[in-house]
Amino acid sequence: MSEKAQIGVTGLAVMGRNLARNFARHGHTVAVHNRSYQRTEELVKEFGHEGTFLPAESAEDFVASLEKPRRVIIMVKAGKATDAVIDEFAPLLEEGDMLIDAGNAHYADTRRREAALKERGLHFVGTGVSGGEEGALHGPSIMPGGSKESYEALGPLLEDISAKVDGEPCCVHVGPDGAGHFVKMVHNGIEYADMQLIAEAYDLLRQAGGHSPAEIASVFKTWNEGRLGSYLIEITAEVLQQTDAATGKPFVDIVKDAAEQKGTGRWTVQAALDLGVPVSGIAEAVFARALSGGTDVREAAATAQLPGPSAQAGSHGGDLQADVEQALFASKIVAYAQGFQQIQAASAEYDWEIDPGAMAKIWRAGCIIRAKFLDYIKQAYDKQPELATLLVDDYFLDAVSGAQEAWRRVVATAAAQGIPAPGFASALAYYDGLRASRLPAALIQGQRDFFGAHTYQRVDKEGAFHTLWATEDRKEIDA
Repeated sequence: MSEKAQIGVTGLAVMGRNLARNFARHGHTVAVHNRSYQRTEELVKEFGHEGTFLPAESAEDFVASLEKPRRVIIMVKAGKATDAVIDEFAPLLEEGDMLIDAGNAHYADTRRREAALKERGLHFVGTGVSGGEEGALHGPSIMPGGSKESYEALGPLLEDISAKVDGEPCCVHVGPDGAGHFVKMVHNGIEYADMQLIAEAYDLLRQAGGHSPAEIASVFKTWNEGRLGSYLIEITAEVLQQTDAATGKPFVDIVKDAAEQKGTGRWTVQAALDLGVPVSGIAEAVFARALSGGTDVREAAATAQLPGPSAQAGSHGGDLQADVEQALFASKIVAYAQGFQQIQAASAEYDWEIDPGAMAKIWRAGCIIRAKFLDYIKQAYDKQPELATLLVDDYFLDAVSGAQEAWRRVVATAAAQGIPAPGFASALAYYDGLRASRLPAALIQGQRDFFGAHTYQRVDKEGAFHTLWATEDRKEIDA
């Protein structure tokens, strides 16, 4: 075969197919391969006019069609399927070649695979890709990990097909081994929180405000023109104004209220627990989906008729629409602040040297959480790369300070009227926890020392101490 491909894609389901088409549309020759050759043939037949594809029926022919260093993008299901593809292709590759996992893999798996393949002289590049099937085709946000050496050969191709903001690619080398997949995981965790907060805003406007879905769609369209402008706000308005053709009812009323999840939100929370980082907003969003899908428990509660507030529960007592906008923006800031804190913690733990401002920069287009205020996040980290939390940056501090009273009214209204708003409430509790001069954790330390002799520290002198709780005089001793 005389012609060689600059890059290859194996795994031609929707995402893999669209990535291959994106490369071809940008003038790159693309080798394509799938376990079922029929899917490869269908891609070339339907989209061959978009660029140059080199179809291969066997793994050997696929690898042979690639120029060196070979760049092989894997687009298969995470887990065992990815390992199977690696086992199939790694023996066919040579030192310096690259295997690029562009699926939603767990970052710990990526670290394991990267270390194993490095011993064989191969580069393994765990790469987060956000934007769904449309982003994959028209320009996603791309978060590649792996070695700096691999990015030198791969980066220009990824930057070429990524989304652009003012000509700047939404793609940057995140850091070594599992850094790319970790950042993509946290991106998805923030996405969970963002979606939950938007859903709570809708619920409050409907239940407490009495607005129809179509009316709330108009509200979201207005919000999308302001500081809340984002992809998720935009599509929320589209969903809310949709009418079901079969029944004539609002689309949102004929959809079962049980939200599904694929696991990246759970991974984010699990990783945060391991790192000791409180991502309460993301956790509440994950748990809210779990609660929505717990049909047996919800049916039992409905049968038991769990009591709620009285019909005379207090009204909001203010401009609900304006207050919800404030609460949504403040809670969104908290969710992003928690996510970026988690990225910084992981970067320190694994020596990844991730630039948080660069993450905000590449999330401005292409990805699901793209939003106007990511520019302000980038500016915050540009000013102070080691920023402890976004909440102390001037812009975000002013925003949450200005939203505070409205935020509290919204949470109080939700509680008084029995409207579940775990996202808003947990975000406010986190904010109050950060600003508190003293937390009740002092009492918890006393309890731990009482039952387990776990010791405690004092505010007035250095060291660890233990009180002899079982003795009559309860003497304090150095631990």
